Amino acid sequence: MSNNDFTYGLATGIAICAGLFSLGAAFVYINNQRAKNAKAAAHASQPLALSSIAVSDDRASTSSFVPNETHKISPDEPNPATLVRLQHLFEVNGDKLSQIAKHMVAEMKKGLATDDSTLKMIPTHVVRRPKGDETGSYLALDLGGTNFRVCEVTLDGRGGTRVRQSKHTVTDDLKNGTGAALFDFFAECVKQFLLSDDQKEVTDKDLHTNEFKLGFTFSFAVNQVSINSGFLMGWNKGFSASDCVGKDAVVLLQDAFKRKRMNVSVTALVNDTTGTLVSHAYSAPDTYVGVILGTGTNAAYVEKIENITKYKKDPAGAKDMIINTEWGAFDDEMVVIPRTKYDHKVDRGTANAKSWTFEKLISGMYLGEICRYVLVDLVKTGEIYIAGGSKSKTLSVPHAFETAFMSRIERDHSLDLSDVRTVLEDLMHIPGTTLADRRLTKAICEMIGKRAARLSAAGIAAIVTKMNKLDGCTVGIDGSLFELYPHFSNRMRDAMHEILGFSAENIVLEQARDGSGQGAALIAALAGKLTA
Repeated sequence: MSNNDFTYGLATGIAICAGLFSLGAAFVYINNQRAKNAKAAAHASQPLALSSIAVSDDRASTSSFVPNETHKISPDEPNPATLVRLQHLFEVNGDKLSQIAKHMVAEMKKGLATDDSTLKMIPTHVVRRPKGDETGSYLALDLGGTNFRVCEVTLDGRGGTRVRQSKHTVTDDLKNGTGAALFDFFAECVKQFLLSDDQKEVTDKDLHTNEFKLGFTFSFAVNQVSINSGFLMGWNKGFSASDCVGKDAVVLLQDAFKRKRMNVSVTALVNDTTGTLVSHAYSAPDTYVGVILGTGTNAAYVEKIENITKYKKDPAGAKDMIINTEWGAFDDEMVVIPRTKYDHKVDRGTANAKSWTFEKLISGMYLGEICRYVLVDLVKTGEIYIAGGSKSKTLSVPHAFETAFMSRIERDHSLDLSDVRTVLEDLMHIPGTTLADRRLTKAICEMIGKRAARLSAAGIAAIVTKMNKLDGCTVGIDGSLFELYPHFSNRMRDAMHEILGFSAENIVLEQARDGSGQGAALIAALAGKLTA
């Protein structure tokens, strides 16, 4: 054998060995990856058990990018360090959401046992849901916050409705004036609504002689003692009208009708979430939860009467009752939900500081104000609006930065964020904003809006878990945040998956437009059948 043949044979043998080694390594790697993927898939298919959630550190999911000295920041990009810091403040990861949901379930159970709990869990005395075959026309007055409506709801007996309504705005003077003036305003709006009916002529004499039955949607916490009696426990949503707290809301409205010489009988007092649930159940019978996500927030759901241990009345054979959770006060003790310094500033600036703190994290009345405090802080530290942030007097005005601005900003996908510029420069009077300023502003809106959606989802996950309805139910949701705020509903659904796993596919989140007024009319019409 020649030296060349030997060298060639040796090289060939080495190459074959190297190839076999590479194939073996690849085989081991592929098997390992398959095992890992199978393990991950098995884990993902299981919902997170709310009873076994461990306390987790939110910092674990914070972006790991930390700018170094060699990283060059584009003049059109926000400072990465600012973004990372804010992301850490406002991010609520999946483990934390599950912990929050678990804590809410525990608080719900406390509220069902005693009135001294943070979650009031108020029995509504509504013990049945409509079947969808009810008929007739009925009145409702729907007070949800800044806006309220007078409605005439006609039920067609096939799950459908026709609504005639008038919308009105409650001014700050009325919100913060006397209770008599506020309720007189409601009565006058009902009067003008009845007199303006194009289908049938109604006179002042008719208002005095004919009887009209009305359902009253009153979206504030009341101690409800019967279907048409409830005592106001406290104002929120910017209301502070005098001589109302501790009074029966039905009596306050009934007295106003008497002063207007109107023969209107308030046959049902309904919370807006209860109205939303009942209204949506008329067209979707598998609805067991009603949620409001708008100016304020709240939730109602169907509970087994045997679990409402504080309810001492005879349910007259009924097995279920709708519970008004008043979840706006959830975690007022601040033991489970992470809060930022901006959240605390917003809370201190309200008339009901240290209460309804959950509402102040997720409802439309407060999101813009949280954002404004962040922007003011960044102006002071020189991280945003360097050219003109200090020149804007509007930015320093409480509630000047509206949640509607956040919605508009998140909806802007233009290259130069021209609509963001319009909001900042024309509405907030901040001159000379840069593209980096506008991108940072949009990122802040996204962080605050996303947190609100995820916390809302945690609340719904808790309720569905408490009802043991993970196998399927519909949640009717009314309010501008769910309907109009960009990505809000999808962010909620994503969070539901993180908390409940595949069971989230069984929970249908549906828009329930104008449900609270229709629900009040339904309950007023069917008080004898739906109530205890």
